[in-house]
Amino acid sequence: MRTAYQYRLRPTPSQVVLMEQWLELLRKQYNYRLAERLNWWEQNRCNINACPLICHLPELKDRPDVYSQKRDLVNTKARFPEYQAIHSQVLQNCIERVHKAFDRWLKGDRNGKRAGRPRFKGAGRYRSFTFPQVKQDCIQGKFIHLPKIGAIKLIQHRPLPDGFVIKTATITRKADGWYVTLSLQDASVPEFAPEPATLENTIGIDMGLDSFLVTDTGESVPVPQYYRRAQKRLERLQRSLSRKQKGSNRRKKALRRVAKAHLKVANQRKDFHYKVAKKLVSKGKHIAYEALNTKGIARTRLAKSIYDAGWGQFLQILAVKAERAGLRAIAVDPRGTSQDCSQCGQKVPKTIRDRWHSCPHCGLELGRDHNAAINIKYRAVGHPVLKAQEMSFTGVTEKPALFRFSGAERFASA
Repeated sequence: MRTAYQYRLRPTPSQVVLMEQWLELLRKQYNYRLAERLNWWEQNRCNINACPLICHLPELKDRPDVYSQKRDLVNTKARFPEYQAIHSQVLQNCIERVHKAFDRWLKGDRNGKRAGRPRFKGAGRYRSFTFPQVKQDCIQGKFIHLPKIGAIKLIQHRPLPDGFVIKTATITRKADGWYVTLSLQDASVPEFAPEPATLENTIGIDMGLDSFLVTDTGESVPVPQYYRRAQKRLERLQRSLSRKQKGSNRRKKALRRVAKAHLKVANQRKDFHYKVAKKLVSKGKHIAYEALNTKGIARTRLAKSIYDAGWGQFLQILAVKAERAGLRAIAVDPRGTSQDCSQCGQKVPKTIRDRWHSCPHCGLELGRDHNAAINIKYRAVGHPVLKAQEMSFTGVTEKPALFRFSGAERFASA
């Protein structure tokens, strides 16, 4: 089992200066190593449809990889002695970050999804560095001991779980201070095999903007809209920032005030997501949700409200919490969940303004999001609407003559 604990640090002024120097040097090293890879790619790539039949092929240069760039760190330290103050494994981790960013652009991640072209880090954009190995007794009392930095005061608001081994330690600079994130692992924790999803052990939730989510039982969670509430203060701080002269100390102070205000909104939103996820997982049932294209929806006029709700972050937190509880977070096909009737399965067309589901075929009357949550639950179970109704009321297990396949069955039969 792998987990992470984050604690706040109280470094001394000299330690703050040292860590900021590390971040600036690592930022320059990141940009240099990324430039090496991008230059190799530009000089050695060739479009087949644009090549002449007869041409002079230059000698291909060796492709810079993670091992060759790590070996070149010896030359970097010889030419620039200031890099000798940085821990060697921290420098190597910087090169590994370049390697991952470059490979995700050309090859994609483990799911085959490719990221955009990696960009160079501007001033202040490199905010963390990682120690791949730390001592298990690095936390002693109120201090954490890190190589070449020393003992930093630590606010340990909760103890480390017993049996877990510290794998890595990441120092992060945020708008309100410095934090350390400890990655923990315990190989003795068994992996739970979740039970198959059924109508009795599954919850369906429908994400929305009218309510943050609605369950299949009709329970709703309101949207807190933290960004909307803080918008006036953010506008005032942003106007104050725009009046400051670029490069001045007052502009830097105003920039920190804006960053702290945005960080407070982000922390409030994340705290809300964790509490809602814990409440859902505490019911001990699998959770079904719609596999929405959040980025595509956020390009519409609802962008501000969608980003304020933070659907993507919430679903990530929900998936992690459910896995640790031995449950499943099941994503289903979102097409037709709001239009189809959850009782008879007939399509009832609605616009985005229609918030009430009124079926002219079976007479079902309930909220639009409530109806969608029930449909999401049925699709996660893997049964069409008619079969799900017969199983829940009559116990019949045979498929009726007329039914529609749900998203889960359609994928299984493909």
